[in-house]
Amino acid sequence: MTTRRARWRVAAVGSLVVAGAVCGAVLPRNLYRAEEKQEYRYVTANGMPDHAAGQFPNAHNPNSIREQRYSFRMPRIPVEAARPTPVRRLLFGVALNGVVLDPGTAEFWRNDRQSGWNIEAIPPAGVRSINLGLDRNNAHVQPSGAYHYHATPTGLIESLVAVGKGAGHGRTMVQVGWAADGFPIYDHHGFSKADDEKSPLKELKSSYRMKKGTRPADGPGGAYDGVYTQDYEYAEGSGDLDECNGRFGVTPEFPEGTYYYVITGEFPFISRLFRGTPDESFGHPAAGGPGGRAR
Repeated sequence: MTTRRARWRVAAVGSLVVAGAVCGAVLPRNLYRAEEKQEYRYVTANGMPDHAAGQFPNAHNPNSIREQRYSFRMPRIPVEAARPTPVRRLLFGVALNGVVLDPGTAEFWRNDRQSGWNIEAIPPAGVRSINLGLDRNNAHVQPSGAYHYHATPTGLIESLVAVGKGAGHGRTMVQVGWAADGFPIYDHHGFSKADDEKSPLKELKSSYRMKKGTRPADGPGGAYDGVYTQDYEYAEGSGDLDECNGRFGVTPEFPEGTYYYVITGEFPFISRLFRGTPDESFGHPAAGGPGGRAR
């Protein structure tokens, strides 16, 4: 096979900084490689962040960050599927530093997976829920040692902007990764007119909203408040994005236009649906365990 393009990225990560304090722990170097071969894009990585991470283990997440051996494949020219595919037990994608994007959790009402009431990693402000020990990058650690993002990868975006991927956060679109179906993933800033790169940037909003009323009596009960994934519903046209938290439009990397996902500042944060067909290499490797367990 002829390799169209290959890129290695190696970044040293020094002492971890949490809330301005140096923790003293030193992580292995970040290793990330992306290459295109014929119809596929391949990514290999060790899953180590290329930015400061939070304190792990912590009071709500007992797991330590450890190197992984990731090897992902996705279509180089992705195609929209006839209908969206739920993420379920797949990883949604991989960031441009090799850290995986994993929106779901393994926490359920009464610890009953069959209940259908899946607890969200990030509840709305002021709503009490399980604390899963996420750091400022909206990330925490699996029992396997896999560091992973549940929402906006703050440190990664800061790193990308610093090396010239953006003229400043919010002043340009910033690609942060690739989804398992091959479509690109961007931060929540996009062109006001999806097909016009000269239109001003704005914060793109999800089209999901909180359900009104109360949960069924055979469930957790109480008013819908965002503790559970099932507290939300898709309302077409209420925001800028479709049910997969994406849209078609032009981007700096795709001036002719593409479908792309957006990591929003509100639910669903990272999409829970694929617009295309995800590659099986993104099968979820997590195992059970306490505090950030299995997702």
